[in-house]
Parts: sequence; C-alpha cells; structure tokens
Amino acid sequence: MSEALTLDTTGSATSPKGFIAAATYAGIKTYGEGKLDVGMLSSELPCTTAATYTQNVLHSASVDINRAKLAASPARAVIVNAGVANSSTGQRGIDDGYQMAAWAAERIGIDPAEVLVCSTGVIGHFLPMDKLQAGIAALNLDREGGEPFSRAIMTTDTRPKHASVRFGQYTLGGCCKGSGMIHPNMATMLAFLTTDAPVEQNFLQATLSEVVDRSFNLVSVDGDTSPSDTVLLFANGAAGGGVIDAGSPLASQFREALELLATYLAKEIARDGEGATKLVEFRVTGGATTAEARALVRLLSTSYLLKSAIHGADPNWGRVAAVIGRSGLTVNEPGVTVSICGIRVFEDECPTDFDPEKLSAEMRGDFVTVECHLGAGAGEATGWGCDLTAEYVSINADYHT
Repeated sequence: MSEALTLDTTGSATSPKGFIAAATYAGIKTYGEGKLDVGMLSSELPCTTAATYTQNVLHSASVDINRAKLAASPARAVIVNAGVANSSTGQRGIDDGYQMAAWAAERIGIDPAEVLVCSTGVIGHFLPMDKLQAGIAALNLDREGGEPFSRAIMTTDTRPKHASVRFGQYTLGGCCKGSGMIHPNMATMLAFLTTDAPVEQNFLQATLSEVVDRSFNLVSVDGDTSPSDTVLLFANGAAGGGVIDAGSPLASQFREALELLATYLAKEIARDGEGATKLVEFRVTGGATTAEARALVRLLSTSYLLKSAIHGADPNWGRVAAVIGRSGLTVNEPGVTVSICGIRVFEDECPTDFDPEKLSAEMRGDFVTVECHLGAGAGEATGWGCDLTAEYVSINADYHT
C-alpha cells in the first residue's frame, strides 16, 4: 500500500465532499442494537455508479430493481431499511421497492431513477409501507448523517462499521453491515462506498469488482450467502481534478485506497460475526492458482470443526489438515505446511515438536491466524472469518421469533 494512504476509522460515507445522509427509527426493526432502521445516503451532485450483487439465485427485490436502474442510467442515492429483507416477495416486493425509491426521491427532490434501494432483515416478509413512508418523510439529510446511516442498516450487528481513506486530494468513505448469513459470492451483506474523486464509469466498475474479489468475497461467518448482498460505489467528482480512468496516473492509487477501505470493512464484518469472540485470518500460499488458494480460504473459514476448535483454543491442527485433504484442490503433500498463530505445527508430512500449551495460550487471544502452504504453485490468498460459539446458535434459533 502507498505510504500516502491513511485510514480513518471515524470516517463515514459522508466524509467525501458532496455526500449527505440521515437515519430514523420507523418501527420496522424489533431486534438488534440501536433504534434506527431507515437510512438514506445521497450525493448533492450527479455520480458515476458501480455495483456488485449476490449470486444467490433467489435474490431480493432490491437486487432486481438496482440492476434494472443502473443498466439504464447512473444513480446518486440509496434508501435502505433494516428489519425486513423484501426477499422472496414476488411482484409485490418489486412494486414496494420502486415505491420506496419514489418516496425517497421526492424527499430530496431528485428523479426516482437516481435512487437505488436496499433492504435487509427477515426473508419472506412484505415491507411495512406505511411505516416506511413515514420514516422517509422524517429524514433530514446532512453532512453529519454518515454515522447514523451506518447504524440504521444494522440487523444483528453489535456495532456500526464505517471508515474513510484519504488519497491525494480525494477521499473514499463507506460503511457496511453484516454479522450473520455471511458467505459472500460477489459482495458482502450490504456495503455503501463513496468518493469525491471524478472516476470514469468503466474503470469504477472494473476496480470495484476486482477489489470485492480480494476483500468482501473472502469473508465468511457461517457459509450462507444472503439473497440481499450488494456493494454500491458512488463517485461524484466534487473534489475536482481530471477524470480518473484506467490510464490515469492516479488509477493505481485509487485502486489501493479502495482496497484498503474494503479490506478494513470486510475484516470488521468477520470480527463482528454473530456470537464471535475472535477474528480469524486465513492465509494460503503455494496454491496451484489464485482461484485454488481462495477456494481453500473459504473452505477453512466455514469448517465448523475448525471454528469450534479455535473458539476453545484447542491446538488441534488436524482440523486444518483435514480441510486441506478433503478440498479436492491441487496439493503437493511433501511441501504442505500448517502454522497457527505463527507457530509451525506441520511440515515434511509430520507434526513438528511444538508446545501445545504455548499454542493454546496464543489462541486464547481475540485474533488468530491460520497459515497453510500447499507446495503446488504461486497462488495465494488471505481471507477472514471468526470462531463458532454457542451464542451463534442462540441468536439464530431466535432470529425470527
């Protein structure tokens, strides 16, 4: 990463120039921390817009609506509700989503075509339109609304997740939500990113897609991909300067800044996994390809046996070896190594003479690393997950009721 880049964990989606937001409680969400459940983020100027979406084929109405809108023209705002996902709700869900966007557009005086929608919460429930209409009418957007907006999009999250990055004269900001049903396959649960840099549309989309693959797509809490997964990136050019495209001198710096922000937010999702007590970083090297290295990261991060062992600080490295062995990936067995918390536990096809008590003590911290080398090539990947706790079961046993 460039030394010129600085991450501000107090920043938000309204840190870049020209972005405003607001949030309110409309009575939609009856669970989770915080009493906010409707939020709106908007640019005061037209934007170029990029997006990635879930690959869950039973996707939410908002995914259909946003795809259709962005295929026709760029957007500059998004209205979001928490508590009801508006997923598996048929044509009524589509109609309700368009109406939600129309109310939001009317509230700030822009064309409904410029407003996207996102909903998160319980699947299979219709939006409470009377509550939404009243909530949207109560929104008063301003530059201070970024942090409240990040709280309004939460469901079972225990804390808001937001930050900003400075690069040159420009700022990237953003927030995300996600704690359970996290195993992205194009995006995370919900993430909203903004920049005051003037970024060309094709480059914006290509860069977002690349960065999502290296950040949000390498996070897992429980192996379930949400039907609502969406990442939106708005660029309004409010800070001036020449357009940044693939050939611009600032292209690489913009890409680095976006990856720094997205990676931080992705790790915050894993750290805040439902019931989690530990952030776990999985590092895979020696893969036959990058794709195979990424595949092993996702397998490791979703192994219930490994996640349970990590929660109990059990130095049972065989849980890692078993995942490697069943992965179906290209493995050169004599070259395979496994390390946990920086302690080598397996190499040369045999366990090492490590101290299990020392390793267990290291694993009791709130950050655990698992490193694997497959000896099959130059592919590598890093991803993030969390431990599996009884609290995760409790949360999801009671989620709907």
